[in-house]
Order: sequence, then C-alpha cells, then structure tokens
Amino acid sequence: MKKSVKILWRVAFGVLAFFVLFVLLINFRVIGNMPSMEELENPRAALASEVIADDGTILGKYYQVDRSSSDYNEISKNVINALIATEETRFYDNSGIDAKGTLAIPFYLLIGKKRGSSTITQQLALNLQADNLGKQRASNPVSRAFQKLQEWIIAVKLERNFTKQEILTLYLNTVAFGDNVYGIENGARTFFSKDAGHLSIEEAAILVGMLKGNTMYNPRRNPQLALSRRNTVIDNMVESGFTTPAEAAAAKSKPIVLHYNKIDHNKGLAPYFREVLRDELKTWCKKHNKADGTPYNIYRDGLKIYTTINPRMQLYAEEAVAKHLASLQKFLYSQNDVKTGSVWKKWPKYLEKYTQESDRYRAMKEDEASDSAIARAFNTPTRMKVFSWKSSTEPDLNEIDTVMTPLDSIKYMRAVLQAGFMAMDPESGEVKAWVGGPDFRYFKNDHVAKTRRQVGSTFKPFLYCFAIMNGMSPYTMLPNEPVTIGNWTLSRNSEGSVGGSISMAGALARSLNLVSAYLIKQIGAKAFADFAQNKIRFTSKIEPYPSIALGVSEISLYDMLQAYTMFPGRGINTQPIYITRIEDRYGNILETFAPLKREVISEKEAYTMVKMMEGVLQPGGTGARMRGAYKMQGEMAGKTGTTNDNTDGWFMGYTPKLLAGAWVGCENNFIHFASTRIGQGANTGLPIWALFMQKVYADNTLKINSSDKFIVPTNMTDETYSNFDTNVKPGAEAEDIGNGSESDYNTGTDENMYTPGEDKTPEPAAKPKEEKPAAPKPEKDSKTPATTNPAAPKAVYPSPKKDN
Repeated sequence: MKKSVKILWRVAFGVLAFFVLFVLLINFRVIGNMPSMEELENPRAALASEVIADDGTILGKYYQVDRSSSDYNEISKNVINALIATEETRFYDNSGIDAKGTLAIPFYLLIGKKRGSSTITQQLALNLQADNLGKQRASNPVSRAFQKLQEWIIAVKLERNFTKQEILTLYLNTVAFGDNVYGIENGARTFFSKDAGHLSIEEAAILVGMLKGNTMYNPRRNPQLALSRRNTVIDNMVESGFTTPAEAAAAKSKPIVLHYNKIDHNKGLAPYFREVLRDELKTWCKKHNKADGTPYNIYRDGLKIYTTINPRMQLYAEEAVAKHLASLQKFLYSQNDVKTGSVWKKWPKYLEKYTQESDRYRAMKEDEASDSAIARAFNTPTRMKVFSWKSSTEPDLNEIDTVMTPLDSIKYMRAVLQAGFMAMDPESGEVKAWVGGPDFRYFKNDHVAKTRRQVGSTFKPFLYCFAIMNGMSPYTMLPNEPVTIGNWTLSRNSEGSVGGSISMAGALARSLNLVSAYLIKQIGAKAFADFAQNKIRFTSKIEPYPSIALGVSEISLYDMLQAYTMFPGRGINTQPIYITRIEDRYGNILETFAPLKREVISEKEAYTMVKMMEGVLQPGGTGARMRGAYKMQGEMAGKTGTTNDNTDGWFMGYTPKLLAGAWVGCENNFIHFASTRIGQGANTGLPIWALFMQKVYADNTLKINSSDKFIVPTNMTDETYSNFDTNVKPGAEAEDIGNGSESDYNTGTDENMYTPGEDKTPEPAAKPKEEKPAAPKPEKDSKTPATTNPAAPKAVYPSPKKDN
C-alpha cells in the first residue's frame, strides 16, 4: 500500500475517532452544557403561573414567556396531522435523526436551494435547551454546528426515553406562536379563544403554519401571508392522506376568523388584585423550595394559584367604580381651582417632583438638555394620549387624543379621582371582588391594601361598640353639647348643630361629632386605643388621642374591612383570604390557606351594633339615600365617612352575606371637592356600594338577595333603633352641605349624584368655623400630600375630621 494511501486512511480514522470522542465528551457533559439525563426524562418547559378564579376561569398569568401545557389527548387530531404533514412526514419512521434528509443537504446546496433537516425531535431538543439553559439557535456557523451535534445527541436520548406521542406533545407545548405566546393550548386560546382540543382543520393549519415564522405568518399582523401559508399546510395534509380533497377545499374556502384574546397584566379582570397577589407570591416562592432544593419561580414553574375572586362580582365592582367615578369626575374637573390649575399654587414643589419623575424629563436629561430647554418643552402644547372616562364597561375606550402641555397633563392626571373597593364574605373571609383604582394601565397604586388614608366617621362604630361593651345601650341618652378634653375643645357638630340630647343609636345614625367626643371622654382615649390596637388588631398605629373618636387614624380599606367583619360575623373578626390553595404544574397541592378567626366581641354586642348601623341607612341617617335614591331593599347596615376638606369619602356597608367598602379621593389630599354636598362619603363612596349591590342582588347565580336576614342571637329580641328619642335641633340629619358655594360645581342631574332636596336635609344658616384641637399641635389646614403607602412619611397628628 502506498504511503500516501496509508496516511489518508490514518487521517480518516483519526477524524472519525476524534468525532466519536468529541460526541462522547458532549454526551457525558464534559464539553458544553447539555441538559442532564434527569432533565431530559423530566423535561420542565417554562410554564406561566395561572391565577384562577373561584369558578375555575383564568384571571391572569405571571410569565416571562406565556405558556401552558396540554396532554396528548387534549390536542386536536387536526393539529397533530397538520404538524406531521408539514414538518416531518417520516416522523414515525426515524429515531430522532432523519439520515436521508441530512445526507440530501449537500446536494440541495449545490443546486442553490436550502433544505432543513431537523426532525421534530431535534427541534424539541433545541426548545428544551432554550428552556433549561436559555440557549437560542446560534447564528455563528461553528457554534451552530456544535449546537447541531448536541441536538442530535439529545434527540436520540429523547427517542429512547419517550414515545412518539409524548415527543409530539412536548414539542407542541414548547413551540412559539408569536406575541410571546408559547404552547399549543395558549396559541389556541390566544388566537381563537378555544382550547387546543377543539381546533378545526383551518385553525390548526393557521397555528402550524406559524411555526415556519411566527411573525411573518402571524394572522393578526399579516393576514394575507397567513392565509397563503394556511392553505399550503392544508395541501400538505391532503398529500399525506390526513384529509380528503373535499374537506381541504371547504377549509381553504373559509376566511381567517380570529377571536384574539391575549392575556395582558394591564388588562382583564382584577388587575390591581393580580399585582398585589404577584408580590405576595414572590415572597411565598422565596420561602418554598422544589424537590431539587431551589425556590419556586412564579414565572417559570407553572404554579396554579386558586383564588376566592368571583368573576361576576369582580365585573360588577369594576363597573360600579367606573360608572360613579366618571360621574364624580365631571364635578371635580369643573371646579374652579382644578379647572384653572390654581390648586397647585401652594404646592409647586410637588409639581416639580412629578415633572422630574416623568419619562419625558428623564429622556431629555439623558440627552443632556438644559433646564431652560426642558422648561420650554414642558410648557409647549404637544399631541398626546391621556386617560379620560368614556365607558364604564369598555376600559380600552377610556383614553383620548388631545393637545396640551406636558405640565398641564401632569396637573390633569393628578386630578383624576382614585378609588378603592373590596367585597368579601364576612364569615368565611373570602374576598370576592377587589378594585384598587380607576384604570391599572395609567394608575398603578392599589388603594385597597397599599394605601392608608384617614377614615373619618367610619371609625365611630368601634367607639360606639366599646361604649356598649362598657355598659351603655342604644337607648342611652347622650348630650349634644360642647366637649373639652384637656386643651382640646369641640364646640359644635360639623353641620352646625349644638345643644339638646339624643339616644346613642340616633347619634351614630346622624354621626354627631359632639356625642363621639363625649363618649371618648367618658371611656378614655387610652382604653379605646388599646381596644382598637390590641383587640381589633389594626395594623396601623392607633394613637391614644381624643381625636381618634372622629377618625383621624390612617388605615387601609383592607384593614377596615377586616375590622368590620366582627359586626356581620357575630362578634368574630375574620382575616380576609384570597388564596385557597397553590398547586404545582402536576396538580400536587403545595399549600392550602384558611383565614384566621378571633372572637372580639360577643354575639349580642355584634347584633346590637348591626341594628344601630341599620339606622345609618334609614331616613334621617347619613346614608339615607341608600333607601331613597338607590331604592335598596332588605336588611343592610353601614357607615359613611368624610374627612376634613372633603379629602376622603368612605362608605362601609354589609348585608347578612356580604361586606364591602369603598374609598374615594385624589392621590394628593390638597386636591379635593370644594363642596361637601358632592365630596361627602354618602355621595362618593356609598353610590359605588349601592351600584355594586344592585347588580349582585339581580344575579340569581350568586345566591345573595334582599330576603337574607341577620341572625338574631338566642334570648335577644329583634329590636330596631331607627325611631330615635331626641331634642337635638334641626340640621343634624346629614353631613354639612354649606362648604363651598354654588358656583364651585354644577348641580348634579345624574341618578348617582346628589340632587337638591335629597334626604330632605335643611341648609344650615351659616358654615361654622372648623374646630381644631389645641394639643397635640394640629397639622396646618390638614393639607398635606396624601399618604399612598404605609412607608410614606406621616404627617403631624391631624385635627378632627368632618362628620359623615
């Protein structure tokens, strides 16, 4: 044998040996970073975690890539057939590598054509590397060749460890369909609003056709290209014998009909709730580990979070908030100080702060624009989109194209009324609806759990309850006279009345500040603060000042609702609960949740308070419009609340089966209604509650109706306290309506707004001077920016609130 031939054979065998050794080193993970055998046997494609409502519907997802998984029998045969016909007709005949197709590549290259040789199993191998290792298809030829070797090895291993059906299922659960949607189930739900098991031939062909290019053949973006690609896939199905020519012709004759429904964390039901839940789940994941010892990840581990949110109640709550805020907003925008921008004259530092926090300002700073250039830009009219109430049922419509200066847009958006609303079952603690603001796209602050505001007279029921516990009764006659405690003197009620006496039940219904001040003097501020802090267990600090009787404490709506559970809950304080269980991707229960319950007051004391608070909604009470303007029937109780300068409007209300609360105000508390007639809690918070309950009562599927009764404790008579013995002068039936002038607002004609003569409340002769406590030193004018979260700086302890 010639020497040259020997060298040639040695080189050939050497190359072959090197190749075999190289493959073995890759296989045993000495070279590269290939998934382990365990990872291949238990493939873990990144799955979005799902937030599930109490009826099983998906409220939303947490994901880096939006993916759900299906079993083989949950995928339409049309999808399987379209995939085999288009991607690899010899799928069932190879062992992960298509030798014939691979060998044909050089010949196709010689004639100037491209040919893909990757089998479905190889494509799955690449997908799994992307999931497990973050690897994507390499663009460098050398890197791509190395990656190809890894794909071959993984493909062979997959074929040895999985059936063909399992490989197809895993492949379809990992492929991308564009729009950050992964997996056939999500593709079907996103583009056609149906599950993967019910896809027709033409729908399956659309999705399979997208695998060649999920942007180019996306039917939402490029309908004509998608139609052409769909028909090609259908032709392939005919050629492979998966469908008849007649069926194919019928499918190809149909236009593309999409029912696109992409889950967006900014949209859909309960976005504020889902964001609060996201933060809680992140904390949960850090404290809980998977079998491999690593913590769970809500974006990749496919957790299923089962919640108590009822989609129907959630929808009714969102619509109620939107409908009433839209009506109220007209009044605030027409108010002179808001319309002219003069409300900002005393607060230039906050306007400067919001300007510097804007994207426009930061972008100009990055471009090294001068301060003068930035100032000019912020005072130059610019075309923009801003939030505006257009629909209470179609949130996507609530924005307008307009022209205004960026500075004016800041003022405009800061004057948008905010709200918080939550509804729950007072006995089980299950949260049924959660609305944290007007529109999550524009306003991210959650006003249910993350915002603390002064609660006004909604705090008074706890004071009256403590008085009942200390021997008083609803019939106890109390003086409506000036009260002095130390250096603090309260000389009259907010609506102007003073003098006479009234039963305790009547004082609560009319929300008389003088009587509340008298009660706190009798039972002691320290004793009452201790009851609120350590018995009811508010998370906010309840200071032992006399003015806590009038609601100066800053408390979240969530905490207020928990505290109120003891009234309809027959003395039991129940912690709100919104997660029932968390499961892993395989359906294994990781944790279940139950509410904490504590007895705070006796059942008789709770029922006494229920009957007293029913008086609030009766004629003469501060919430009388519940029965009048809103025609609400059945047993229900509640309390209105309004703070100084109409900064915060509250309503807390409950029926035998449902407890709900509403807060309304602006982010900055120096932006508020000038008129108490418009800004009082009975006109801001109460209507949201009423609109919500009207729909709840009308929905028979919820099994909550006006015939429900509060349970009367054993050996206790079912008394009512709505006929109050009183000699208090007229003017004490409702909130002060003399704040502001008629020119400050338009007379309301909306059915949800105050109209002259409503509640038959007489106009006081003159607006009384607002009383301020002498000690501790009051906050000047009570006009500090609103506290929007528990960590925000606290104002100096404030003055008493307006009655409500």
